[in-house]
Amino acid sequence: MDTHGYVVHEGCDHIFFVGFLGAGKSTLARNLGRMFHRGYIDTDRLVERLVCKSVTDIFRQDGEQAFRLGEERALRHLAERKSLLVSCGGGIVERAENCTLMHEMGTVVFLDGSLDDSMRQIQHPERRPDLGTPEEATALYWHRRPLYQREADITIDIRDKTFDQVAAEAGSLLWERGLL
Repeated sequence: MDTHGYVVHEGCDHIFFVGFLGAGKSTLARNLGRMFHRGYIDTDRLVERLVCKSVTDIFRQDGEQAFRLGEERALRHLAERKSLLVSCGGGIVERAENCTLMHEMGTVVFLDGSLDDSMRQIQHPERRPDLGTPEEATALYWHRRPLYQREADITIDIRDKTFDQVAAEAGSLLWERGLL
C-alpha cells in the first residue's frame, strides 16, 4: 500500500541487520532509518534498558547466557511494533530462539565483512565483552560467520566498500525488494 509516497506494510516487517562486531550495523540502521523515514533500534541498547545494566555489566555480573536471554526478551518486545530497522548484537545468532523470532518478524540482512575490517572499526574493545583476546576474536568470527550465513535472507558484501557505498547498496536493494 502506498500512502503519500511512503510504503505502508501490513503486519510485522522489521529488517534485522546481523554481522560481526564492528560491521556497521547500528550506523546503517540509523542512516537508512533517516533516509527512508523508518524507526531504528539497537538490540544491545534495548537489552540495557530492559535489564537496567550495561552490556559489559550483564556479561560480568550475570554471564553471557543472561545477556542472550535478554536479547530474546528484547526481540519479543519488537513483535508489538512494525517497520523497524533493527541493529542486532553480533551474537544474536547464537540462540535458535532469537533466529526464529527474527524470521517470524521480518527479513534478516547479513553484513558480510572481514575480521580485519571489523577489528579496525571497533573503537572501544573494552565495551565488547565477548571479543576477548585477538585469538579469541578470530575464533569467535569463524564460529559466527556460518551462523550469519545460515540465517541471512539477504547478504551484503561490505568488504572494500566505504560506508556510503554500503548504505547506497543496502538502501537500493531493500527498496527494490519492497522492504523499505
